[in-house]
Amino acid sequence: MRFLLLVAALVGTLGCVRGCTSSRPPIHPIPNMDDQPRYEAQAASDFFSDGMTMRTPVAGTVARNPLPLATWTDSRFMTGRDAAGEPVLTIPVAVDDALVIRGQDRFNIYCLPCHDRRGTGRGIMFERGAIPTTSLHVQRIRDASAGELFDVISNGVGLMPSYKYPLSPSDRWAIIAYVRKLQAEHDE
Repeated sequence: MRFLLLVAALVGTLGCVRGCTSSRPPIHPIPNMDDQPRYEAQAASDFFSDGMTMRTPVAGTVARNPLPLATWTDSRFMTGRDAAGEPVLTIPVAVDDALVIRGQDRFNIYCLPCHDRRGTGRGIMFERGAIPTTSLHVQRIRDASAGELFDVISNGVGLMPSYKYPLSPSDRWAIIAYVRKLQAEHDE
């Protein structure tokens, strides 16, 4: 009987340890990086000689997708809209063979599954998934300004998702240049 009381007391004590609150911090046998000092962005630092927590890039660092400064400050290029907020009528960059080739490459990756290689809207998603897809050759799309197409690629419409994050603004303009080429070839 004493043995059973001892076991019951031991089980009761161990059960309480897990659910009891304590004012002391928890024990971390292997803390790794659970508790480490860090700085807030834009905060002052006593560690670095210049007093800044945010570090400047190492000399010679190259951006992943560099754009000339003029394009980053050009709202027409970045948003597809002019100063009045209206969609731009034409592509705000020079359309050359390199841009069209880049557009074809991006089109084949992102647009081809739904719109197919010719832009008819009869891609694999339509054939196998019965997903209604707009043909790029209908008059409504042909009449759309470059800024309107840029907005659709950037923000999506209907069942089409936004491609703002996987496609840079220059790639979106390249796709529009390629779509215009597809439309011109379709007329011939």
